[in-house]
Amino acid sequence: MHLVYGGTFDPVHNGHLRVAIELMERLEVDCIHLMPCHIPPHRGAPGGSSGDRLDLLNLSVADEPGLRVDGRELMRGGSSYTADTLRQLRQELGPDKPVAIVLGTDAFSSFDRWEEWEQIPELAHIILVRRPQSELAPGSVPERLLAEHRVESVRDLKATPAGGIYEIAPPMLDISATGVRERLEQGRSIRFLVPDAVVTEIKKRGLYAGESGR
Repeated sequence: MHLVYGGTFDPVHNGHLRVAIELMERLEVDCIHLMPCHIPPHRGAPGGSSGDRLDLLNLSVADEPGLRVDGRELMRGGSSYTADTLRQLRQELGPDKPVAIVLGTDAFSSFDRWEEWEQIPELAHIILVRRPQSELAPGSVPERLLAEHRVESVRDLKATPAGGIYEIAPPMLDISATGVRERLEQGRSIRFLVPDAVVTEIKKRGLYAGESGR
């Protein structure tokens, strides 16, 4: 199964990486592809440039062969629409390869407002990561989609190329990219929140620093 974990990674932190490892192990895949988006259509512009975010992500996974970086959305430019990315992957992988994308419940709760959202289940499975204090609204389109497409096992997920939704609740580190950026803007330490190599590179480049960090 080709597993894609997308996000802004603004910046990448240990919470992202720990979830990626948990998913790789629980879904019994050899690797997971971390895919930074260029321009997220459903949130504000990232604080870091596409190039900086990609470099930090590559640094963060350098010692973990199971975590691989896919920069295709950055190379494509423009808004990063998941349906476009999945069509491109399908052209590369063929129609029969199981493909899955990782979404948190917070992102999936607005799934029916995504560009060409109806096409996405035809192109890939969805791995729905349960996030604390984030639930699907009763009677909403995402809740109905989950009920209609839910699969109960990893084996069921791998038996077909697309169309299933598999729920998982991995241990979550209480770290957010917003919190990391706020600490950097305030000149506070981010040690042990992000990989050491990323800490060093952020300091070297002066990224995310507010007035107190300059």
